Formats: sequence, C-alpha cells, structure tokens
Amino acid sequence: MSPVPAPAPLPAPAAPPRRRAHLITQWDPEDRAFWSAAGRRVARRNLWLSIFALFLAFAVWMVWSVVAVKLPAIGFRFTTNQLFWLAALPGLSGATLRIFYAFAVPVFGGRRFTALSTASLLLPAIGIGVAVQDPDTSYATFLVLALLTGLGGANFASSMSNISFFFPRAEKGTALGLNAGLGNLGVSGVQLAVPLVVAAALLGPLAGGPQLLPGGKQVWLQNAAFVWVPLIVVASLLAWFGMDDLATAKASFREQSVIFRRKHNWLVSLLYLGTFGSFIGYSAGLALLTQASFPAVDPTRYAFVGPLVGGLARPVGGWLADRLGGARVTLVTFLVMGLAAMGVLAALPRGGGAGSFGGFLAAFVVLFTATGIGNGSVYRMIPVIFSTFHQRRAGSDPAALAQAQKDALREGGAVVGFVSAIAAYGAFFVPRTFGMSVELTGAPHGAVLAFVAYYAGCIALVWWYYARPRAEIPA
Repeated sequence: MSPVPAPAPLPAPAAPPRRRAHLITQWDPEDRAFWSAAGRRVARRNLWLSIFALFLAFAVWMVWSVVAVKLPAIGFRFTTNQLFWLAALPGLSGATLRIFYAFAVPVFGGRRFTALSTASLLLPAIGIGVAVQDPDTSYATFLVLALLTGLGGANFASSMSNISFFFPRAEKGTALGLNAGLGNLGVSGVQLAVPLVVAAALLGPLAGGPQLLPGGKQVWLQNAAFVWVPLIVVASLLAWFGMDDLATAKASFREQSVIFRRKHNWLVSLLYLGTFGSFIGYSAGLALLTQASFPAVDPTRYAFVGPLVGGLARPVGGWLADRLGGARVTLVTFLVMGLAAMGVLAALPRGGGAGSFGGFLAAFVVLFTATGIGNGSVYRMIPVIFSTFHQRRAGSDPAALAQAQKDALREGGAVVGFVSAIAAYGAFFVPRTFGMSVELTGAPHGAVLAFVAYYAGCIALVWWYYARPRAEIPA
C-alpha cells in the first residue's frame, strides 16, 4: 500500500502594504494575492475619499455656470458676452493649471497634494460669496474670481493620476470611471443645489443679507459659494488623515516629461478633448445657451439634468470598455455624439420659428450621456495603449519586460493627468464658441456645426489608430 502523500503546504498569506505613517513603501496591485489580501481595501479607501474631494472640486469649478445667470437680476449690468466670459474663464485657468497638476502626484504624493489642493478651493468659494453681495463689485474682480475657480478644475488631473497608481490594469477602467464619474456629479450637484440654497437664509446672518429680484423676491446668492466651505474643510481633513502616498509612484517631472515625445499622448488628448471637453464645456455654457435661445425658459430648472446623466454614465463607459474594448466603445460614442449634436441643431429656433425646447433638451441629454460613456472608455484606452507600446519595445527579455511595466505605469499615470488638462480647455472654448456665434450671427448654429465637424475627425482618428482590424495599437 503506497504511502499517503503529505498535503501540499498552504501558500503564505500576502504581506500587507508596508507603510511609514501615511507613506506606503511597497505596492503591487498586479500581484493577485497581495491585491485580494490587502491592496483592494486600501485602494478603495483612497478612491472614495478622492471621489468626495473631486465632487467638491467640480462644484466650485462650475459654480459660475449658475451664478452668472443670476447676476443681472440682482443689479449687475453685464452683457450676455460678458456673462459667457465668466462661465468660460474657469475652464481656461482650470485647463492650464491641470498641465502642472498632472505631474504633481509623483512629485509631492497623492495624499498630501489632494488635501492641499482641496483646501485651496476655499479661496474662490469665500471670494465669490463676498463679491456677489456688493453690486458695486467691479467686473474685473469677477474675472479674477472666475479664474480662481479654475483651481477646482485643476484638481481632476492630480486626482485621476493618483487613483491610476492604486489599481491593477484589469480594474483601472472601472476605478477611474467611478472617480471621474461620481466626481463629475459635482457639476450637476452645483446646478441642482444652487437654486435651492439661494432661496433662503440657509447659513444664517453671518453669511450676509439678501438681494432683491425685480419682483421683490429675496435671494441669498452668496449661498451658492458659501455652502461649499464647510464641506471643503471636511474633505481636506479626510484626505490628509485618511489617504496614502505611494512610494512606488514617485517620479520627477523629468522622468514623466517623456510623454511629450509619445505620439499616442497627443492622439488620446484629441479624443478626450472631444468627450470630456464637450461634457464640461456644455455644462459651463448650457444655462446661458438656453437663456439666449429660449428666453421664456428658466435655465436653472434644467441645467443640472445633462451633467447628471453624463456623470452617471462615465462609470458605465469604463465598465463597458473593460469588457468590450475602449476603442470600440469610443468609436460608437462619437457617432452618437455627432447625431445628438445634429438633433440640437434641428431643435434650435431658426428663421423666426420658436424652435423646440423639448427636442433641444432631449438631444442634449443624449449628448451628455454619450460624453460620459466616452470619458470612461477613452481613459480605459490609456493603460492599454502604453502597456502595449512598452511591451513591444521590450521584446521577450524578462528584465526588459519588468522595466517596461514600470515605464508603462509611470507614463500612463502622467498621460491620464495631461490629457485631462488638454480636454479641460473645452470648458473655455465651448462657451466662448457659443458666445462668439451668438455675437457674430445672432444664433449658436455655427458653433454646433463646428462641434459636429470635430466629432467626425475623432471618429476617423479612433478608427485608424485603435479600432480597425489592423490598427497600430488595438485598444
């Protein structure tokens, strides 16, 4: 009778992340044992705290999309074009600051930079709350405050770069989709909350007295900014004490700047400008566009709908891209965006006709939904593109492959932040394009046609480089 074989020894449990204070010195999410035993829990904690901070950043960034509409009613004599400038300038400063924020996390650490960049939102939140209470506040002061709200837009680049380091490649699409999608809800949050909080003395006498509307109704427009102040303080403290820095994500700006020589960094930037640039640009300008095109409609009652569905659709885009492929989902997204933009064009007033506000709103809801899905799918393409690129360069040498994985992770994190910077310029160019079209032609039709042409170019780009059968990098 043969001896019974000894049972195989159980695998050693994965070691927890090594940490020193809030600095994790060993992190390998691609190790399944490590990820199941400890990595997933740590990554998810950082993700949810990041989402809360990013939600507030988007709320502050987009506060002018609602406040600008209300300024004429409380005594500020600004033209429609000046109001479009106030809605557009946060996009310009936010996009420009994102270029620097994109490289900040590997230099300063994700926990530290998230806490400090969130706390910086107190500057525009308090400034706007004070300025709107004095009808003698100069337009130049409002322009400066509009530029300062760009600090909220800049936070997206560092937030997405930070979260990309925590998750394995197989879950990046979903994780980045949740971070961005739920963070993006700050846009609809501000557009939904502001009409409610300005209607009452919600924050008491310390926040200041009311302003009078032409019909005698009282409003507290300062609440649109002040309401975010206590939440910003809480989010900053939670980030400082609850998040982590990853030593494995450390890199100098010089090490990250190699992405400027990568062709696919610029190609993906063009795609993301089409998706996120449209999402944030329409969010910034839709209320003013509605006011200019359908004067009988109160735009603040509907402005939150589009950003809400766009934000909720983003995690779906990441999830779909994880399963179907980012390039396929992105290609369909741009087709739908082009058709929806044509629907907007058909619903606008034309030739003396009143147009169809119902059709206009429905087309924008479809457009926002498509931008949200596209945001998630484009971001899912990034780690696939750079991982494939570096693996091909490494060949079959094990040492070269190990270095390729590190290079792909470092460059992918930098690209995630940088493309968000390029795309954020949509928050400036979309409202300005609408404003210029209205100023030059009396209608926004020319602007919408320009956006349709851009979507057609994105369809050609994603098909040629990433989606066709013999694409350069199937993504």
